[in-house]
Amino acid sequence: MKFKILLIFIFCVNLGFAQQAEIFKIKNYQVAELSDSLKESSGLDFIGDKLISFNDSGNAGDLFLLNPKTGKITDYIPTQLNNRDWEAVTKDSANLYVADFGNNNGTRKDLKIYKIPFSGENFKVDSTQVISYFYPDQKDFTSKNLNTDYDAEAVIFYKDKLQVLTKEWASRSVTRYEVDPNVFEQQPAKKLESYDTGFVVTDASYFDKKLYVVGYTKMTQVYLMIFEESEDGFFFSKKGKKYHLGSALSVGQIEGIAVNHDGIYISSEFFKTPLGTVKPRLYFIPTEKLK
Repeated sequence: MKFKILLIFIFCVNLGFAQQAEIFKIKNYQVAELSDSLKESSGLDFIGDKLISFNDSGNAGDLFLLNPKTGKITDYIPTQLNNRDWEAVTKDSANLYVADFGNNNGTRKDLKIYKIPFSGENFKVDSTQVISYFYPDQKDFTSKNLNTDYDAEAVIFYKDKLQVLTKEWASRSVTRYEVDPNVFEQQPAKKLESYDTGFVVTDASYFDKKLYVVGYTKMTQVYLMIFEESEDGFFFSKKGKKYHLGSALSVGQIEGIAVNHDGIYISSEFFKTPLGTVKPRLYFIPTEKLK
């Protein structure tokens, strides 16, 4: 009986969250289940016509290339780089940026982003440089598991700078910080803007003057938000369009997003709960479906 009451409570709370956003059932747009080799896919971007991803903390520092139409692994690159908590990936025309800045406890003082030169699908791992940064407004480094505002799982490359988007467990908001990709001594991240999303942001993608973010709530509700770029280069000056994608109990824990002319690719990692498990998946939403 207690279990049934718990399920009813979760359903009612989740329904309340869902009513705050347009409902979009992402489970209808599954491309494939991902390989067990990539069961903790935690970041997503494009390299040419392939998707690139990796596993997060506790796994090897390997990069995986995926066929976006099938979700199959086409190649992988063993970097030998330390994967303390890889969470996001982005790129410019000549470099891949892999962000090792996962910080669920809010205690890390070694936040870093690996800058890996590449050409086509050739990654020059031996020439990797390390970009180190810190949040100048963070004064407290005591452990606050899943209750800190200085975690991060999203980064984009925008106007020649890296933009770190925080995963704010306490505030359920997101803040954009700017980091210089050409400074290799520890630098303060520049705080630019914040937005009250109502969920924690787990990845982001920038395409065609729009910022796309995905994430979830502690009650397992999964969301997508789309922000229009303003003329002065800000995203949060206008209200974002919010979509409720479903519950992680059925669609998985969403951790990656990549956008191109075709549409939106979203990846989830293996998700285990007392109610069962959800295998890692790749989803694709054609652009016209969200208009």
